[in-house]
Amino acid sequence: MNILVIEDDRRIADFLERGLRAEGMYVRIARTGEEGIALAQEAWRDAKSGGPKTIVVLDLMLPGMTGLDVCQNLRAQRVELPILILTALSTVEDRVAGLRLGADDYLCKPFDFEELLVRLQALFRRGREFGDSTPAVLRVGDLELDRETMKVSRAGRPVSLTAKELALLEFLMKSAGKLVSRERILSSVWGTTADPLTNIVDVYIGRLRAKIDEGHGTGLIHTQRGLGYRLEADA
Repeated sequence: MNILVIEDDRRIADFLERGLRAEGMYVRIARTGEEGIALAQEAWRDAKSGGPKTIVVLDLMLPGMTGLDVCQNLRAQRVELPILILTALSTVEDRVAGLRLGADDYLCKPFDFEELLVRLQALFRRGREFGDSTPAVLRVGDLELDRETMKVSRAGRPVSLTAKELALLEFLMKSAGKLVSRERILSSVWGTTADPLTNIVDVYIGRLRAKIDEGHGTGLIHTQRGLGYRLEADA
């Protein structure tokens, strides 16, 4: 799960970044409304091209452009990322205004971190499908991924994966049969193309192989040396 936090309070932003990263999520921070809109537009383009879902955690009391302005601007541009407003403004009028402008959920500060996690997971499960035609259940050979429950099975047996392993597997299954480069995987799953992180792709591919291929007669993850990876039943 990818999270974009639009929050100008450095203390809160740092707390959210540390906590969400510890839960296996990829987190980006924007400190102004303008920066948040730019990053949300980038995440929306990536999602529409088959990349991972991004959920926006939005503060209302931002310098200059307010959180309500950000929400209204994104919806006017048809950026359909789920938006959770996280703010100290707690009146009924504030909540109604945020929801009317297109927010999907509203949580008041101070907040319980566990409740925030549950709300983010709920938004992820029921999140907008970004207008694509990707089926709810992805299948490659005897491997299945239910995108609603994020449950994985191979030959009918459940496979336990971390959040990042799930994001990687979902990306590979959406691209089934196609060769995908390490750089494309980095961009779509980790949100970066930085060369120093290239090795992390190999590490996570190794983890996926150990969980979905070992013990089965047919391997699904195939390496094309120097070029990238392909997920398919018959290589």
